[in-house]
Amino acid sequence: MKRLVLGSQSPRRKELLELAGYEFDIRPSNAEEVVEEGMSPEEAVLHLARMKAENVEVEESEVLLTSDTVVVYNGEILGKPKNDQEARKYLSSLSDTTHEVYTGVCLKANRTMDMFHVKTEVTFYKLSEGEIDAYIETGEAWDKAGGYGIQGKGSLFVEKIHGDYYSVVGLPLSRVARELKRLGIFPG
Repeated sequence: MKRLVLGSQSPRRKELLELAGYEFDIRPSNAEEVVEEGMSPEEAVLHLARMKAENVEVEESEVLLTSDTVVVYNGEILGKPKNDQEARKYLSSLSDTTHEVYTGVCLKANRTMDMFHVKTEVTFYKLSEGEIDAYIETGEAWDKAGGYGIQGKGSLFVEKIHGDYYSVVGLPLSRVARELKRLGIFPG
C-alpha cells in the first residue's frame, strides 16, 4: 500500500488533508520559492510545486504531494507581503475588485510527476483604510499570498468566490482526492 507524504510545512494544507481523513507523513521541501520573470500564473504555480517536489526524496512506496498558491491582480502575481506597507498595498489593490487565486499541485510517485493547477476568482468588498490597518495588526497577512487568509479574518473581505474555496486556502482538496485515488491512496 502506498503512503502519502506532504512536502509542506503549511498548517493549512496539513489541516485540509486531515479534514479529508488522510494519514500522511510531513517532509517539507527546502526549495527556494522563486518565480522567473515572464511566467504566467499557471506556469508559476506549477513551477513552484515541481521545484518543491524535486527537493524531497521519497521511497517507491510513497506518493509526494507538493503545492503552491499565488494571488493575481491585473496580471501581476502578488506574493507574500514583506512588510506592512506591501500588505497594505496588496489589500488596497484587491479592495472592491475581483482577483484570481491559482494553486498548483505536483504528485510525485515512482519517478513520475503529475501536475495540475486550479484557478478560483475571488471578489472583495470595498475595504476602508481602517479595515485594512486592523487586519494587518492581526498578523494574519504574513505568510499568505496576496496578504490575506480566506479561512481566517480575511474571510470578512470576501463578497463572493467562483471556483474551489479550498484551492484559495491552499489545496484544491476534491481534485487532489481524485488524483490520489488514481494513484492508490485513499482517506483512512
